[in-house]
Amino acid sequence: MVRHVLLFKLKEMEPKQKAEVANEIKSRLLALKDTVSAISKIEVGVNQNPAEAFDIALITEHKDWAELAEYRDHPDHVAVAKFIGQYRAERSCADYEF
Repeated sequence: MVRHVLLFKLKEMEPKQKAEVANEIKSRLLALKDTVSAISKIEVGVNQNPAEAFDIALITEHKDWAELAEYRDHPDHVAVAKFIGQYRAERSCADYEF
């Protein structure tokens, strides 16, 4: 199994707007489970600790590296990534087998 862990920091914006954007990103990411068969498991969290730098955490699990690549290249994932890109200031990623 392969775990894909991402952290996103959103651009500066008003707190209410940031919360709305974060929740929209969460909804769009979670919806990928319904259209991308290469996702075995998905979890998305919006950070509740304002002292930390990152705003959203994404964890997906895939059967193998090929499924991670299939997820990465899937048109629905690409569309969500493009949406996130409008609001993303930083991104951090780790992929590992478990």
